[in-house]
Order: sequence, then structure tokens, then C-alpha cells
Amino acid sequence: MGVSKKTIYNFFENKTELVKEVTNYMFVSITGGITEIKKTSDDPISELYDINLFLIKYLKRESVSPLYQLEKYYPKIHKNLNNKQFEFITKSTKESLENGIKLGLFRKDIKIDFISRLYFKGMMGIRDLDTFPNKLYDPVSLKTDFIEYHLRAIVTDEGLKKLNHFINK
Repeated sequence: MGVSKKTIYNFFENKTELVKEVTNYMFVSITGGITEIKKTSDDPISELYDINLFLIKYLKRESVSPLYQLEKYYPKIHKNLNNKQFEFITKSTKESLENGIKLGLFRKDIKIDFISRLYFKGMMGIRDLDTFPNKLYDPVSLKTDFIEYHLRAIVTDEGLKKLNHFINK
């Protein structure tokens, strides 16, 4: 960055505060982008694919290791981030599921709270390098495959047509 430690610590009390601010900035930036996508999406299926493209572009050089380091060296910050991610993702997913039901794209009998929690755990779980090592699983393909898996479980016949459109694209 071309900035000395002395200059950085004029703005931050210590390294923990710096890590906390950077983590919060990333969270706000990502959730802000997702919120904008949700406002302009035609339906929840295209919304998921648009969000996935946004995340791929935004996190293109992301490695999972900073999250492991955050968990190891800053467990309180990691736990706070995980809690904020859980709240945001499950709320956002619930809204999308309800919208998908209204639009006839998702089955009426789905358990919204259960599926939103399962979706969160799935999205976090596919980042586990022990389970999905980069040597065997491309992170971009993994996210796309998970979205397809998630949607196939809840779509109606009409939703399946739209899903197949995205898959073939």
C-alpha cells in the first residue's frame, strides 16, 4: 500500500482493530452489492445466478486461508462475522423463497426457515478445503453446482424451465 505501520496506527489502535474494520468493510461491500442485485432481479432464480456472478467477480482472488487465519487468530471477529453472515443470508434467502413461491417458481410446500438455514450451511460448507480441496474442485464451479443442487430441490415445473435456461447458458 505504500503506507508505513506508523501511519496505519495513527488510524487504528492496534492490529485487531484494523482486522475488525477491514472485515466489516468487506461484509458491508458484499452485502450492499447483493442487496442491489435483489432490488433489480426479475425472479429468485436469476437473482441467485446474478449474486453468484457478483461474488465470483468481487472475490476473484479470494483464498479460503484468510478465513481460517481469521478464525485462528481473531476468533471473536470471526464469530461476529459468521453471525452477521448467517443473519444476512438466511433473511435474504427467506425473502427469495417467499418471492419464488408467489411467482410459482418454487413449490408451495417448502419449509422456508429450514431451507434458508440449510442454504447458509451449504454455502459455508463448500468453502471447506478439507472436504472440497481446490485440486479436485474448482471454487467457481462448486458454487454454481451448489446453486443448481439447491434449486432443483425446490423448483416447480415452471421453475425448472427457468433453471435449465441458466444451466444451458
